[in-house]
Amino acid sequence: MAHILIVEDNELNRDMLSRRLERRGFEVSIAVDGQEGLDMIKSKRPDLVLMDMDLPIIDGWEATRQAKNDSDISAIPIIALTAHALAEHREQAEEAGANDFDTKPIEMPRLLEKIEKLLP
Repeated sequence: MAHILIVEDNELNRDMLSRRLERRGFEVSIAVDGQEGLDMIKSKRPDLVLMDMDLPIIDGWEATRQAKNDSDISAIPIIALTAHALAEHREQAEEAGANDFDTKPIEMPRLLEKIEKLLP
């Protein structure tokens, strides 16, 4: 069973996403800010991270950048999640090192396709 870390500060988004992923057989962990997310990537070594970009403490852009610059965890795929759908936000996610990008509101079939593509 693949382990997915959700880094999301919005409780409703966390709840909806975690329940839907658990129903599909994924093990799910949750972090509520960028620093906690980065710490959990290091400690739990999830198979994949869903990283909201608009987070407290450390935003998702910086948390992704730090994760991808840490050789111990840089191979863990990160999907950037944001309500901002502009091309510049996709470019920002790529520059930060995200492996993929998806917009909110989340369309589960599209997100699941991206998750499956990135899982080993």
